[in-house]
Amino acid sequence: MLKLSRLRPSSNEGYLAWVLLVVIVTFSLLTNQFLTLQNLLDLTESYAVSGIFALGLFVVLVTGGIDISFAAVASVVQYIIATLAIHYGLSSPTGSILLAVAIGTVLGMINAILIYCLRIVSIIVTISMQSLLFGMLMWLTNGTSLYDLPDWLTTPIRVLPFSAGEQHYQIGLPVVVMLAVAGLSWILLNKTHLGRQLFAVGGDQESARRIGIRVGLLHLFAYGYLGAMAAIGGLVQVYRVGEVVPNALVGGELDVLAAAVLGGASLNGGKGSVVGTLMGVFLIGVLKNGLNLIGVSSYFMNIVIGVVIVAAITVTHYKKRKETEVGFA
Repeated sequence: MLKLSRLRPSSNEGYLAWVLLVVIVTFSLLTNQFLTLQNLLDLTESYAVSGIFALGLFVVLVTGGIDISFAAVASVVQYIIATLAIHYGLSSPTGSILLAVAIGTVLGMINAILIYCLRIVSIIVTISMQSLLFGMLMWLTNGTSLYDLPDWLTTPIRVLPFSAGEQHYQIGLPVVVMLAVAGLSWILLNKTHLGRQLFAVGGDQESARRIGIRVGLLHLFAYGYLGAMAAIGGLVQVYRVGEVVPNALVGGELDVLAAAVLGGASLNGGKGSVVGTLMGVFLIGVLKNGLNLIGVSSYFMNIVIGVVIVAAITVTHYKKRKETEVGFA
């Protein structure tokens, strides 16, 4: 006879898998539009950009920091690349992508310099940077959207097409890019000395410094990495929608942060996984998609996400407290 204890998850990813399964089954029973291949493919592609952002943010969270400015960085990068392409003849896809990544990396590193060198709390710095970048973008562009974009940035590319019955489907480029970023992040954090140092800094920054880890450089790398992922995510968003809208991405930071926390990342640093982060992204995506299909108000969706964040943070801190409790006989 199967013991129920064997079904109990042994990791955060295991708990997330059970939650995802319960949510998917629930929405499948509530509406027949949810569990269709086309809806699941659309859902995955819709949240690919959030996945890219979350993977970059996860690297920052591992070090014990936090960054809220990534959406503004993505918006700025989008507009700069599109403007250079439309008005100044920037036509090289490779050159444009490299320039975008360079701009995003520099903007991310500015956050790290302000946080580490000036000893300012990371959330204060990055909220300020978000407001500064987004405010300047809206002021300088007057909120004008760009539509006449180069073909290489907007032309749909057929990636991994397949058939199911008489229907034809394909896994889109945004999903492929997200999976590539996930693979890169996994290798970085799990298979390199740099990744082990990032976790060490998040676990105990002072101890990491005492054993010779250059904490400042690791912060510089982590925030620069998120800036690069923000740039890539911004370009993927332009590819998806075929236009550059200055305020399209700003406002979704909460979902990305929630996904990383749901994935097991601790706001105190030193914990989490790439797989868990992606599962967190798609748990939020499934919740929003399912609630939308059954006709729930978008305002109520925000309540659900808020409750999910509070629950995830509560569980994370409870588990950490239990792990560090010292008993006395």
